[in-house]
Amino acid sequence: MRYENPVISADYSDPDVIRVGEDFYMVASSFNYSPAVPVLHSKNLVEWELINYVADELPFERFSSVRHGDGAWAPSIRFHNGKYYCLVPFPDEGIYVAETDDVRGKWSPLRPLLRAKGVIDPCPIWADGRCYVVFAFAKSRVGFNSQLAVFEADEELTGTNGSYKVIFDGRDIAPVIEGPKFYRCGGYYYVLAPAGSVKSGWQVALRSKNIYGPYESKVILMQGDTDINGPHQGALVDLDDGGERWAFMHFQDMGAYGRVVHLQPVEWKLGWPLCGNVTDEYLAGTPVKEGEYPVDIQTNYRIDGNDDFKGESLSLNWQTPANKAEGLYELKHGLKVKCAYYGGGALGNLPHMFLQKPPHLNFTVTAKCRLHLAEDGDEAGFAVFGKEYFYTCVVRRGGENFFEIRKGSLDGGEDETIARSQPYADDFVKFHISVRYEDRHKMTFKFTSGGSAFTHKYEASAGIWTGARIGIYARSDKQSKGFATFKYFKVNCTDKRFGGK
Repeated sequence: MRYENPVISADYSDPDVIRVGEDFYMVASSFNYSPAVPVLHSKNLVEWELINYVADELPFERFSSVRHGDGAWAPSIRFHNGKYYCLVPFPDEGIYVAETDDVRGKWSPLRPLLRAKGVIDPCPIWADGRCYVVFAFAKSRVGFNSQLAVFEADEELTGTNGSYKVIFDGRDIAPVIEGPKFYRCGGYYYVLAPAGSVKSGWQVALRSKNIYGPYESKVILMQGDTDINGPHQGALVDLDDGGERWAFMHFQDMGAYGRVVHLQPVEWKLGWPLCGNVTDEYLAGTPVKEGEYPVDIQTNYRIDGNDDFKGESLSLNWQTPANKAEGLYELKHGLKVKCAYYGGGALGNLPHMFLQKPPHLNFTVTAKCRLHLAEDGDEAGFAVFGKEYFYTCVVRRGGENFFEIRKGSLDGGEDETIARSQPYADDFVKFHISVRYEDRHKMTFKFTSGGSAFTHKYEASAGIWTGARIGIYARSDKQSKGFATFKYFKVNCTDKRFGGK
């Protein structure tokens, strides 16, 4: 069986992956979105399903409002003594930990392990009865980066020894090195980490027989003559307990499509894990476009963006750009979203949008909504959301409903109305969007609402550290009893390689 990259055509930034028995588990960054830190499952590293989140919400009061780009950065997941541990860095608060003995069940509340500003990308390793955590530094918070450091923690990750040691300074040969992951193989400690930059960097491996170094370094994966830029942060995965077979998963930044996930084969050469297509044992590998399944199992796992809103809870695909406030929505004959007043005009600051990641390169979405707009200023809509965003909505003005298309920016200011329709009298509306891949960093789309096509083509924009998001909302510019009930959200893949038309 063969696969094509990316194996996940959706924005799962900073993936970390482990194998436990015959199962693989992945966690990824979620930034300011809630629930936080998605957990995915696979049997073969190619086909993935979204099964859980580590935290129902971000554990700080400030995330009751939208904090674009803040939140949960680059978590790691490990299994030790029958428990799964997830280390989650918050760049302004420090490193936090959650644990569980059931990866599909409830995780413990996030607890602080190291309170410090600017410490990011932590990953633990247990050795000789001790636990060590490697991490990086955020220049935006502490004024420097390009260094990796290690501190010691107790075995259950409840506290530290209060100090750390820098183990690698990459300013000369691996600038902006970050996202380290700890491994142990063949008598060596290995740290794998990306350097350079998200859009044009490369993968570095460090090795030492001592946890604190000194470490040798080698470039093990770089873009070369491929179109897979980055290739950025990821995880080395042991495919068997003997350590003979390995794989590497990493992300590629694709602008509005986000940070999609690739799978690379691994060959050990001269004691180094060279990734991708290896033509010389002394040189770094380059990313492959396709390859053989690393595990000869096929499943029907997929990340499905569809939701008919008939269950007791929302699909796991939905996240909000801030922690959910009580009483703003309920599942009752669909997803009933109240036209709540939130104190701002621009959609970019709305905390109760329901958003998900674009699931494919080419796709369509149709969302059906029943309107109960009660007051002037009530509205319900569909958004393509990023640093620059566009949305189509039905808004009540002068006692009548109208279609509008608007655009806005996270840089601030009021949203601009691009188009406005004649009065719309129906109680139901269908929001439709068609998305087309044009090149590696260009997602274009067209709105259709209520049967009327707005034929102007728009270009989606990435968010802050994320790709674009698509989703639905209701709101008002005053206190209102209005609401909108979304009946379904249907996603249709039109990528030919996935069987689309």
